[in-house]
Amino acid sequence: MTTDLCTIGFSSKNLRRFVELLEENNVQKLVDIRLHNTSQLAGYSKKDDLEYVMELRGIEYIHEPLLAPTEEIFKAYKKKEINWEEFKEQYIDLLKERKIEEKIDDLMGSKTVCLLCSEHKPHTCHRSFLAEYINEHLHSDLRVVHLM
Repeated sequence: MTTDLCTIGFSSKNLRRFVELLEENNVQKLVDIRLHNTSQLAGYSKKDDLEYVMELRGIEYIHEPLLAPTEEIFKAYKKKEINWEEFKEQYIDLLKERKIEEKIDDLMGSKTVCLLCSEHKPHTCHRSFLAEYINEHLHSDLRVVHLM
C-alpha cells in the first residue's frame, strides 16, 4: 500500500491556504523540521501558534530538530562556502550520523505525514532531501507530494 509523505513550506502562502493544503491532502501529522521555529519572521508558523492551529484542525504537530541541518551547514551554504550539492551531501551525512532511520517508523506511523520548513519551493529546501532520503532508504512505498 502506498502512503503519502507530503512536504510544505509556509512562505508565500497565508494561514488559510496553508491549512487548506494540509486538509485537502489528508495530513494527520505535521512534522516541523526547522532548526529555529520561534522567530518573529515565522509569522503564523511560530511553534506555539502553529501547534495551536493544528490542534484546532485535528492535526498532530511535532517539532523534530534532529531532522534539520545544523547551524554550521546552513551558514556555510548562505555564505557560499559550500554549494547546493555540498549542502545536500553534508545534510544527508548528518541524517545518517543521527541514525534517523531508527526514528522514522515512530515518526511516520500509519499517518499521512507532512514535513514543514520555510521555503516555498521544495527544490530550494532541505525537506526535499529528507523526503527523498526517507523514500529511498526507509520507506520505498512512499509517494512524495510537495504541497504548494
